[in-house]
Amino acid sequence: MRTYEMALLLHLLGAMLFVSGIVLAGMTFEVARRARTPAEVALMLGLARIGVLLVAVGGILLPVFGLWLVHLGGWGYGSGWVDEAIVLYVLALALGGLGGRRPKQARKLASRLAGEGSEISSELRGLLDDRISRAANYLSSLLMLAIIALMVFK
Repeated sequence: MRTYEMALLLHLLGAMLFVSGIVLAGMTFEVARRARTPAEVALMLGLARIGVLLVAVGGILLPVFGLWLVHLGGWGYGSGWVDEAIVLYVLALALGGLGGRRPKQARKLASRLAGEGSEISSELRGLLDDRISRAANYLSSLLMLAIIALMVFK
């Protein structure tokens, strides 16, 4: 296998892990929002951590091998689509990080409430329904779709 093909394979693997992680984290969060007990919320948000792990691994593979592909392909870092993808990627990461704060707090609170045998509190419901966090996560996902479109139609 040639170097370019190997870099492309690893870049695509990173993209699949990254997007799969985003989907898994997003789906489990939405299920957690509809849960009826703190134990269910804690379980779903615990599963979301697997998605976060996939995002982290993909988030390393994706830019490393993507930038290597730019070098191997001879496109140059001044190409518009490359610069746009890099900017969108950094923005998506920042928004995802911002959006992940409330779910993390919700997971910790839900675990505590479940251990105490309590019901879902207004504080937990507020963390799960935080509009800024949800908007940041959805916008981050939309930016990732824009990057995929850039890569496909470059």
